[in-house]
Amino acid sequence: MFESSNIADVVYAAKDDLDIADDLIRSYLPFIKAKTSDIIKKPVDDNTEELSIAMLGFHEAIRTYDKFKGNFLKYAQTVMKSRIIDHNRKELRHQGHISLDIPLKKDDDLLLSDTISDDKDHSEEILMRSATKEEIIELNEEMKNYYISLKDVADNCPKQERTFKTLKNVIEQIKDDIDILDELLNTRRLPIAKILAKVKVERKLLERHRKYLIAMLIIYTNGYEMIRGHLRHIKKEASK
Repeated sequence: MFESSNIADVVYAAKDDLDIADDLIRSYLPFIKAKTSDIIKKPVDDNTEELSIAMLGFHEAIRTYDKFKGNFLKYAQTVMKSRIIDHNRKELRHQGHISLDIPLKKDDDLLLSDTISDDKDHSEEILMRSATKEEIIELNEEMKNYYISLKDVADNCPKQERTFKTLKNVIEQIKDDIDILDELLNTRRLPIAKILAKVKVERKLLERHRKYLIAMLIIYTNGYEMIRGHLRHIKKEASK
């Protein structure tokens, strides 16, 4: 297996070389199998359909990885999980049903059927809720590297509509700026000077909502697709 210290270099090389990408996938197949098993909560073998989906997700992670997205393997795990969830959601739609006699969690006595009180199919809702919960836990762990918590973000969230729209504009303009994201990743601090050079906004506004901005940048650059989808839904509701 490639040494973790140079995996980022190998990933960048694999972007343009399918042979290197194939070698990387083969080398990390035990990792992919282990993470797939964790995601679907059961052992996997070479014939497990979700394993194929996870391998495609790993290859997608190679193609889309940037160093400001953090540790590659963590990023790859997030992409694999999202692709497996997407696949299972499509399967549930096609099948129109799901077994009600499976535990919600590994080693859990609570069955899926215990949570259903009407005739609706809640399988997709439960799947999405579980995936979102896992992403929130991961996000909270990631934010610890920046010395902030979910409570800090909630307390630091803009309360006024005008401020919210201003910060939304700031995020849109900087979330793809490699220099800004690189400094954030390396220093664990919001690069206020570079943001001010790019966006016309008051410095005190950035300083006042520093923790909120850091959290939003982490979400938009680290593959938290469930949380991002929820944020998009909130934005659509707010614009009505």
